[in-house]
Amino acid sequence: MSNQLAWFKSSYSDNSIGNCVEVATPQGTVHVRDSKLGSTPGHPRITISPSTWAAFTAELRGSGVEPPM
Repeated sequence: MSNQLAWFKSSYSDNSIGNCVEVATPQGTVHVRDSKLGSTPGHPRITISPSTWAAFTAELRGSGVEPPM
């Protein structure tokens, strides 16, 4: 399944050392993974609802931390 998703990195990601989060947003879900692990079989990934993702990024914006997307 992960090979079928269109993953993208945050524009805030640090591409020089690979510290970034990748997100894929097919209809109805948000998938989040560590870019260092990419599509490695069995790598950790979370799948959450769009409303949960929106609440998470809103919290980041309110805290002064740059959101991952």
